[in-house]
Amino acid sequence: MAALRWEVPMFLAVVLLVSCNAAPTDILYRVPEEQPPNTLIGSLAADRGLPDTGHLYKLEVGTPYLRVDGKTGDIYTTEIPIDRETLSDCRNLFDGDKCFLEFEVSITDMVKGLGMGPRLIEGRIEVLDINDNTPQFSSPILSLSIPENTHIGALFSIPMATDRDSGTNGVAEYALTTGPDADQLFTLQVAVDSDEKLPQLVVMGNLDRERKDSYDLNIRVVDGGKPARASSALLRVTVTDQNDNAPKFERSHYEAELPENSLLGHSVLQVRANDGDTGINGEIDYSLHQASETVQRLLRIDRSTGIIYVKGQVDREEESFLKFFVVAKDRGPNSKNSKVLVTINVRDHNDNAPAIEIRGIGLVTHQDGVANISEDMPIGTAVALVQVSDRDEGENAVVTSVVAGDVPFQLQPASESANDRKRKYFLQTTTPLDYERVKEYRIEIVAVDSGNPALSSTNSLKVQVTDVNDNAPNFSPAMLEVDFAEGNQPGDKVLDVVATDADSGTNAELAYSIIEHSATRLFEIDSNTGELRVKNLLDREDTERYEFRVAAADKGVPSKTGTATVVVNVLDRNDNDPKFMLSGYSFSVIENMAPLNPVGVVTVTDADKGENARVRLFVEPDNGKFVIQNGTGTILSSISFDREKESTYTFRLRAVDSGDPPRSSYVGVTINVLDENDNAPYVTKPANSSYTYLTPVTQPETRVEVVEAEDIDSGPNAELVYTITGGNPFDLFDISPSSGEITLAQEFTGKHNGLHRLVVRVSDKGKPPRHTTALVHVFVNDTKSNVSVIEALVGHSLYTPLDRDIAGDPNYALAQRSNILYGSLAGIAGVIMVIVAVVVIRHRLQKDTKSGYQAGKKESKDLYAPKQGPKNGKGKKSKKGKAPKPAKPLEEDEEASLQKALKFNLINESVNDSPRIHLPLNYPPGSPDLGRHYRSNSPLPSIQLQPQSPSASKKHQAVQDLPATNTFVGTGDNNSTGSDQYSDYSYKANPPKYSSKQPPHRRVTFSTANQAQDLQDASQHSYYDSGLEESETPSSKSSSGPRVGPLALPEDHYERTTPDGSIGEMEHPENGKTRWSVVEQRAGEGGRTKKTALKLKTQRASKAFSSFFSSFNLQKEK
Repeated sequence: MAALRWEVPMFLAVVLLVSCNAAPTDILYRVPEEQPPNTLIGSLAADRGLPDTGHLYKLEVGTPYLRVDGKTGDIYTTEIPIDRETLSDCRNLFDGDKCFLEFEVSITDMVKGLGMGPRLIEGRIEVLDINDNTPQFSSPILSLSIPENTHIGALFSIPMATDRDSGTNGVAEYALTTGPDADQLFTLQVAVDSDEKLPQLVVMGNLDRERKDSYDLNIRVVDGGKPARASSALLRVTVTDQNDNAPKFERSHYEAELPENSLLGHSVLQVRANDGDTGINGEIDYSLHQASETVQRLLRIDRSTGIIYVKGQVDREEESFLKFFVVAKDRGPNSKNSKVLVTINVRDHNDNAPAIEIRGIGLVTHQDGVANISEDMPIGTAVALVQVSDRDEGENAVVTSVVAGDVPFQLQPASESANDRKRKYFLQTTTPLDYERVKEYRIEIVAVDSGNPALSSTNSLKVQVTDVNDNAPNFSPAMLEVDFAEGNQPGDKVLDVVATDADSGTNAELAYSIIEHSATRLFEIDSNTGELRVKNLLDREDTERYEFRVAAADKGVPSKTGTATVVVNVLDRNDNDPKFMLSGYSFSVIENMAPLNPVGVVTVTDADKGENARVRLFVEPDNGKFVIQNGTGTILSSISFDREKESTYTFRLRAVDSGDPPRSSYVGVTINVLDENDNAPYVTKPANSSYTYLTPVTQPETRVEVVEAEDIDSGPNAELVYTITGGNPFDLFDISPSSGEITLAQEFTGKHNGLHRLVVRVSDKGKPPRHTTALVHVFVNDTKSNVSVIEALVGHSLYTPLDRDIAGDPNYALAQRSNILYGSLAGIAGVIMVIVAVVVIRHRLQKDTKSGYQAGKKESKDLYAPKQGPKNGKGKKSKKGKAPKPAKPLEEDEEASLQKALKFNLINESVNDSPRIHLPLNYPPGSPDLGRHYRSNSPLPSIQLQPQSPSASKKHQAVQDLPATNTFVGTGDNNSTGSDQYSDYSYKANPPKYSSKQPPHRRVTFSTANQAQDLQDASQHSYYDSGLEESETPSSKSSSGPRVGPLALPEDHYERTTPDGSIGEMEHPENGKTRWSVVEQRAGEGGRTKKTALKLKTQRASKAFSSFFSSFNLQKEK
């Protein structure tokens, strides 16, 4: 070995000469295997003509067997020796094949800077074989069978020995050592076949199996190395019966192609051998000979047929070809054999995707897939060396590589090598880098082969752009963030802070420190190791996040410092109870609020975080009246509040967090129900039907009555105000707004006698206010002997609308009116008008006597009735150019007179605004019956008027069947009130009918007010004509119903009768009123006496006089 080492410089000199003729980008060195560490293989600086200073040499490929001096470029061996026999590329070499170890070195010009870019030098080292392996036989005992009677000089092959070394270091010679008994029988002969030495045993004498059937010989093999290595084995020769012929293969060499990934049991090829013997001597067994472990693992041979099958998984990338021998041996007692070489090439299948290897290049180092490059690097700066290879071959190994995405980097070929299976690229920048704009890039490289189908693979590199700084210490990453639980113990470790420095030696020795002085109160750092510990107890509720900087300063001169930010996130523990913002909550709500409306909002906080701070709220006790919304804290009511039933609600809220174990807290809640003006006042005194009696001499300031009322609301909603809103037109009474006490304000006069109805309004002070109405009746009179009259008046008052004042005697002012002078003048004028009117009326009525009077039909020549307008509603002018006033439709009076509760519709006519009952005079044809009209216009009980005689005839006679008092005849209520407002009268609902023996008649009832009013206003007269004759029924008449309105008074057809049946008296005074009854009498009956005719004329003249007198008074008033 010492001699071999002295020969290394000679090898290197030869290498230098050879490398001068090599390709420009390739360098070839030769070195023997198994060299000791730090053996110089070659000097790149000297070999390439480069200076040994100002350049940085870095080994990119060749580890772990090689290392390169960064300044000189000298290549040395390492602690791991180069063993030619164990190199992956040299395991299956044939004899004569060379073994190469490839290497790559990048060269960076440190004088011109990185902007020039590194250069890549590729080279190979031929590993020369040394004799470091001893040749070995396949077994320490070798067996050989030789038939007896074998001819002298016959040759028998001995199993060969193998040597892992090659060339001269391989098997050189064999030697045979025999014992005394075999010295004359055997000798050794070595044949050479294809550079292989084949040992053969030569028979030198006659063998006799019966004398001795076996011999033990010693065979020794020696290689050609210096020094030589040798080994030996026992060769046992067995003498057998004779077997003349050895098997012979049909071919001298078998070759086959095996697709990789072939299925197990796949047949590769079949070897065939023939034997000239017969019987068992001609039967052949096949076996693998001198097969490597790989061949034995992948293939097997059928002993009988010679077919070679696939036994294991075949991968071309591991074994591209297989080389072995097959031995054919017959089965004779003295078996003979022969062997043949078999070579199998493994055909490639595109089963390997391209492999992308990204390495640092030059001064750009990679750590954990991250490359750092300064922002001031020029365009074209190499960031990484990318090697793309494909273990397949041919088209399957042709790979296309690209950079994916929009990044400022590209791939540039790194060498001129034409090796398609392994290509190298520089990953270079294409645009200037800006640290402030983009601090890092994620570069993805995609490689696609040309197979069918094509396979692809990707690999990525993270490029971090750094600021310009001359190798200051660097923290990676620059921000160290750690989660640390609160409630720690002082001295607990937080994290390890680690920085790196591209420099070396003392310039790379770092000292760690905390920059912020405020952080040193809680944290401390080991200056040598960078271990960060906490000094005090941390509380997340006090501070949740700590952020401070640590510095790493190298020990160079001047010192450079790198910093990193440490973020300590204090993790929460459930060490705080939920907390309500207030110690107690009180809310106010308005009563009658609809359910599920917000009542109030509570706020609860938890100083913890996350699940520990997620709080749920519960109502205790949960009686269903209130619910609370989690998340908002809004309290909702499930009920509608009624302050009058319950004014205050009290309960607790429980807040529970979601920690483990959970924490909880409680708070009291009070709900006060505010009053809402939802109740109107109600009067407790006096009753509406009661009254107070006062004499006319009652003095002012006298207490009349006290209105008492209550309101179940509270506060302003229950404060009551009393006011008189009606029935006090003379301001006779005052009321206290606060107490409701009614007092007399002034003295009574004569017109104040009678019933007074005070409408008192009781209102609360709510918003909006509510009120109720009370009726206070005060009866003013000298005496109250007729109580029934007073009660009747009060009863009428209850049915009188509140907007009508009832205050004293309504006829007082009218009774005081009398004017004698006007009466005398009216009497004189009336006599004159009667004479003229009688003549005119008589003359006109004589023209219509032939046809008689038709019931229900308006007389065309009615002198006393106003003319009706046309149907279209337009009045027709009279001779004097004055259109008559159209009658008011009955429907309007009906709608206006509908009574509800205490509201009625009365007609105010008198000057003293007292209520007065009247019936209108004029109605158009077809109007409804007077009874219906009377019910709708009178506050008195309704009366329905009906015709008194079911039969009628063309002539009529006067019939008096009225009651003794002036009332309307008809059916209606059992109790009907008379015309006197202070009297009550009862009449029969159905008066008896006239007998059939009585002459048929038509009955008309006249009703007027007292005489004074009759004289003043003729329109107060009302008439009722049944419109029925003897043979008619109500259903047989026109739908227009009975005739209502003024009736014509022909001379011969009407009589005015008195209540006792006499004729000729025009009045029947009773209580200041007059009632008339006129019955039509059939024409053609017995003639009248002159006395009767005279009475009739007198009555007609009196009628005319009354009409004239009324017209005169109306003109006077106008």
